[in-house]
Amino acid sequence: MAGSTIKAEFQYEIEKVWELVTSLYKYSWRSDLDEIVVTVPEKEFEEHTKDGYVTKFKITAFDEYKNYEFDMENGNMQGHWIGKFSYKDGITCIEFTENVIAKKLIMKPFVRMYLKKQQAKYIQDLRDALEAKRL
Repeated sequence: MAGSTIKAEFQYEIEKVWELVTSLYKYSWRSDLDEIVVTVPEKEFEEHTKDGYVTKFKITAFDEYKNYEFDMENGNMQGHWIGKFSYKDGITCIEFTENVIAKKLIMKPFVRMYLKKQQAKYIQDLRDALEAKRL
C-alpha cells in the first residue's frame, strides 16, 4: 500500500473550503475533471477525467466542517481518502490523506509519486478557486 498526505492553510472561512471540496455538483474548478456523475445521492459518485478515465467513490464519512472520507476504485488502484478540516483565527487548515493499492505490478513503484503530484494539483486548483471567489 502506498500513501501520501498533504496539508494546506487557507485564509477563508471553513464553510467555503468545505463546500468546494465536498460539492458533487460544483466541480468546474477542478482542472482534471470533465464531470462528476452522482450514482447514489449523498453516497456514491464517479469522477470522469478529461482523458475519459472513470474512478468510482463511496462516501464513508461526512462530518460537516470536520471530516470527509471515501473509498475509491478504478482500473489501476483502490484505496481510501481522508479529509480533515479545522478552523482557527480566520485560517482553515486541511489535511488530506490517500492510501491506495496499485492493481498492476508495474505501477507500484510510481504510486506514491503520482499521489503527491495529484494532491499538489488539487490544492493549487482549490487555492485558485477560492481566490477567484474572493474577487
